[in-house]
Amino acid sequence: MNERRRLMGTVTSDKMDKTVVVEIRRTYRHPLVGKVVHDFKRVKAHDEKNECKIGDKVMIVESRPLSRDKRWVVQTIIRHNEKDEADLAAIDAPAEGVE
Repeated sequence: MNERRRLMGTVTSDKMDKTVVVEIRRTYRHPLVGKVVHDFKRVKAHDEKNECKIGDKVMIVESRPLSRDKRWVVQTIIRHNEKDEADLAAIDAPAEGVE
């Protein structure tokens, strides 16, 4: 394995072509105050095959600059969003009692 940083995050937008917005959440304890801090940042990542959908859990890896904002590439899709798959199945199934 190489020295590139790898982060896990959730896809929040897939409206661009071959680009997704990934939200990376981080929870840590504040060093001085001691409270738990929930922090997040959003980065744009390259998705070559347009496979990612909103809500997918993905692993992104650092890369060379691909555009003005893109510095990350989607390495793998860890988990697809089950909610979207269930909605698609409900849409495809014929409605009961409707003629």
